[in-house]
Amino acid sequence: MAATDPKISDAHPVIRQLDDAAINRIAAGEVVERPASAVKELVENALDAKASRIEISIADGGKTLIRVTDNGVGMTADDLPLALSRHATSKIDGTDLLNIHSFGFRGEALPSLGAVGRLTIRSRTAQGDGAEVTVAGGAHEAVRPSALTAGTVVELRDLFYATPARLKFLRTDRAEMQAISDVIKRLAMAEPFVTFILTDVSGGNSRVTFRADAETGDMFDALHARLRCVLGRDFAENALAIDAEREGVHLTGYAALPTYSRGSAVQQFLYVNGRPVRDKVLIGALRGAYMDTLSRDRHPAACLFIDLDPTRVDVNVHPAKSEVRFRDPGTVRGLIVSGLRHALAEAGHRASTTVASATLGAMQPEPQGARIYQMDRPTPSSGPAYQAPSTGFAEMAPEYSGRVDTPVQTPEQADHQDRPLGAARAQVHENYIIAQTETGIVIVDGHAAHERLVYEKLKTQMAENGVAAQALLIPEIIEMSDGDAAQLLAVADDLSRFGLTIEPFGGGAIAVRETPAILGEVNAEAMLRDILDELSDQGASTLVQEKLEAILSRVACHGSIRTGRHMRGEEMNALLRDMEKTPRSGQCNHGRPTYVELKLSDIERLFGRT
Repeated sequence: MAATDPKISDAHPVIRQLDDAAINRIAAGEVVERPASAVKELVENALDAKASRIEISIADGGKTLIRVTDNGVGMTADDLPLALSRHATSKIDGTDLLNIHSFGFRGEALPSLGAVGRLTIRSRTAQGDGAEVTVAGGAHEAVRPSALTAGTVVELRDLFYATPARLKFLRTDRAEMQAISDVIKRLAMAEPFVTFILTDVSGGNSRVTFRADAETGDMFDALHARLRCVLGRDFAENALAIDAEREGVHLTGYAALPTYSRGSAVQQFLYVNGRPVRDKVLIGALRGAYMDTLSRDRHPAACLFIDLDPTRVDVNVHPAKSEVRFRDPGTVRGLIVSGLRHALAEAGHRASTTVASATLGAMQPEPQGARIYQMDRPTPSSGPAYQAPSTGFAEMAPEYSGRVDTPVQTPEQADHQDRPLGAARAQVHENYIIAQTETGIVIVDGHAAHERLVYEKLKTQMAENGVAAQALLIPEIIEMSDGDAAQLLAVADDLSRFGLTIEPFGGGAIAVRETPAILGEVNAEAMLRDILDELSDQGASTLVQEKLEAILSRVACHGSIRTGRHMRGEEMNALLRDMEKTPRSGQCNHGRPTYVELKLSDIERLFGRT
């Protein structure tokens, strides 16, 4: 039984108007969850002010100091007190909350920060004089002059000193600093033409922990360079440029090859009109695009930007503005799936360069003793330790010859060396094909490669001929709520394309008329329940398609070249040529690489021939 609140009498409760300080502290709990939230709000304000250089200084994980300096348009002395008032903003006029073109628009961040910490703002416009104002725990001081160049400096000290209970929920300084760094990197990827500098000034020491200088060139070149800076060279080298448009929705960015997958979703960055978001529709679409190229325990890496008319998306659904609502989520999801699949298909047989790097890393030369120079070698005059060889070079030649007898090849096969996957030279362990290219060698997993080729052919046949449906002798009637039934019937046409036919049967009941023939005997109720769960979680369902493609994948596995079979030269070359013209042939059906390419220069480095 709950204890009686001593602050509220047992008499009829009285409705009270909270004072501004209490209102601001309550609002701060929604807007400012931790130091990283404060940094996000302040940096977004700087970006809205058209800053081209933003410097962030942090002490003790943001608990004692957060300072954001920008070279934006600045504010006048008259603007400063208003900026610290609740729901005061220069970004909207309040007439249209669906036409948002800026990061911020609520007018809550600065007053919320001033309510829970010691906040000082210094600002100056290009033509005006500098001014500053301080607010601590919601108490405002008078505006006074300040000397600084054009731009704004926001300094927040002793975060949550006015609400000490919140400090107990913060993590270690290192963890809070990592969260701040993640926020800065996420915003830096959205703004490649802006310089970001993050500095840790804890303990009186100044250490730059992240720096991304403004990039130049067109949008794709600038973004690629920024992703190389933030996510690393491996991502940049193995990412595919994405540029697709449908019904006024524009998708751009970079998505990594399937063989550059991750163990978690740590490298998935999604933006809507430049705003970083976490949206289940977008995450589900990204997963669906890689559905038949990755196993379920692997996650794609991507940085994608969706641009559309602001009136078609609502960003005013969460205090931190990290969630959005699309007016037409199906269009957005379909664009992501089709755009990414097209890019992966265009990549053809390409595989991640990290595969070759890992292979070379696993190849370690035998440890060698101290290097022996010519002058240290024994000579005939060195004493009895030297034994003259019993044979000369002429006798050794037949056994130690540098000549290799090349197998007889047709003129067509001899030209294969200039192909991307080269010309087959040998098969080892009855599975791995060794091919020679102009710049190195390629090692192909014959079974995995042929499995992908067969799988792609089966998918093409299914797309052309449709999915054969098995009519049930007695339709299966499944009872569910009216809402669940309506949700399933809304996607009935999509399900019918994969051989699953459902119809309304009165009330909340659904009749299952047909099921995909290739699946054999199906528990229709369990399948519909799973589809319903996926619809509720992601807004769309690919369950039936996944089951069909899983069957095709198993068929392809059993119908492909088995390990242990000896292949003739023409068969190996035919497999290589098919790989070059088949989409997604660089990885098997589970996301593993089908081949490894090693450059001759890397191989020679292993043997110390550089």
